[in-house]
Amino acid sequence: MDTNLIVFAIATLIIGLVCGLAPIFTKLKDDKNRLKQLTGVAAGIIIASAMLVVIPEGYELAMTDGHGDEEHEDEYALAGSVALVILEVDHGDITAEEGIEEIEGLIGGHEHGEEGHEEESHDGHVSGLLMGGAIMAGFLLMFVLEGSGIGHAVHEEHHDHDHEHGHEHIHHAAAGGLLVFGLTLHAATDGVAIGAAAATADFALTVTVLLAVLIHKGPAAFSLGVFSAHERDDRKDSIRDVVIFSLATPVMIIIAGLALAELETHMIGLAMLFSAGTFLYVATVDTLPDIHNPETGKKAMANVLIGVAILVVLLLIANALDLGHAH
Repeated sequence: MDTNLIVFAIATLIIGLVCGLAPIFTKLKDDKNRLKQLTGVAAGIIIASAMLVVIPEGYELAMTDGHGDEEHEDEYALAGSVALVILEVDHGDITAEEGIEEIEGLIGGHEHGEEGHEEESHDGHVSGLLMGGAIMAGFLLMFVLEGSGIGHAVHEEHHDHDHEHGHEHIHHAAAGGLLVFGLTLHAATDGVAIGAAAATADFALTVTVLLAVLIHKGPAAFSLGVFSAHERDDRKDSIRDVVIFSLATPVMIIIAGLALAELETHMIGLAMLFSAGTFLYVATVDTLPDIHNPETGKKAMANVLIGVAILVVLLLIANALDLGHAH
C-alpha cells in the first residue's frame, strides 16, 4: 500500500477526532462566533480548491486518452525502420529508388495509424456533458440528502435550538442520527476526492486537495461535536458520533486510492469532478444562511473571501517554488 495514503488517512483522522471531541470535553462550544468565522474561511478555501484545482485537474485527467506512450513507441519504431532502409541503401542491398519507395510506404502507414489513433482518441475522450454531469451528480447528491433531512450543517440547527428554546434541552434523536449520517457520508466523499488525487501520483495536487479537506473538516467535526453534545444524554454516544464521522474520510481515502489506481485515467478525472460538485454544494450551503442575513452578510462574505485568498496565495507560492502539478 502507498505510504502516502496512510499518512493522508491518519492526518484526516486526527483532525476529525481532535476538533470533534474538543467541544464534548471543553467549553469551546460556547464560542459560536468563532465557529462561524472558521466555517466561512473554510468554505472559501474549499470553493477555491474546487474551482482552481479539483475541476481543472479533473477536466485534464478526464480528457486524457491514454495513448501517449503508444504514440512515442510508434515514432521510435518508424525511426528505426527508416534507419534500416538507409543502411540497406548504403550497403547496396537495394537501390536508392527502392529505398525511397520503402520509406514512403513506412511514412504512409504511420500516418494512417495516427489517423486511427486520433479517431480512437476522440471516441475515448470523455464528453463535456459527462464531465459536467459528474460535477452536477456530486452537487445533487448533497442537495438531495440535505432536502431529505440527511444534512450536514449541524451547527445551524444547534444554534436554532438555543435561539428558539433558550436553555431548554430539546432532543431529536431520529433527526440527530440522520444528521450524523449525512455528515459521515460527506466525509466519505472527501475521502474520494483525496483518494482520486492520490491515484494520479501527483503529490502537489494531492496535498492541495488534502489541505482543503482538512481545513473544512475541522469546523465540520467541531459542529458535530457541539450538536452531539447537545442532543445526546450519554457522553459515550457523542464520542461514538465523532469517531464514526472521523473514520469515514480516512477509510474512504484508502479504498478510493487503491480502487481508482487500477482504473483508466479519465475515470479518475470523473471521480475528482464528482468530488468537486460535493465541495461546491457544502461550501456554499455552509455560508448562504449568514450571507442572506443582513446582520451577518458582510462578515460572512469577508470570511469566504479570506479563505479564497489564502488558497490563492498558497498556490502562487507553490508555483513560485516550482511545486506545480507534474502532468
